[in-house]
Amino acid sequence: MKSHSGADKSRAEGIEAIRIAHDRAAPYWAAALLVFCATGLLTINLDFGPLWKGYVLDATGPAWSYILFRLRFTAWVDNAWTRFFTPTRTLVIFVLVSFGIEGLQYLDLYDSTFDPLDLVAYLSLMVPLYIVDRWLLQSRPIAI
Repeated sequence: MKSHSGADKSRAEGIEAIRIAHDRAAPYWAAALLVFCATGLLTINLDFGPLWKGYVLDATGPAWSYILFRLRFTAWVDNAWTRFFTPTRTLVIFVLVSFGIEGLQYLDLYDSTFDPLDLVAYLSLMVPLYIVDRWLLQSRPIAI
């Protein structure tokens, strides 16, 4: 029978702490996902003015995508997907895609309107989600 070194035991305890924190927070991430999806989709049929029509979907779309790609709304798993889509990598990918879309609009490469405030909208929910995500990964489980 092979004994585990202190480093292996410490790593296993760290992973278990991350799993517990992730699983405890998952229902809250799921609720946020539903709120962002519903709010974003409501912009299609409801008109509450130019801020609502112009920027709410730009803020909620990347936010719900971040939660989906990070699998924050479900039980913790350690697989190739979750190892690839780290918080930082996910944020960078979504910022590049969002800013790339806006850049294509600026260059008139497809029929849409460039608006520099869209860039702010893209970041307005994604960056706070990233910060919370990183904080949860670095902290020990908390009572929620």
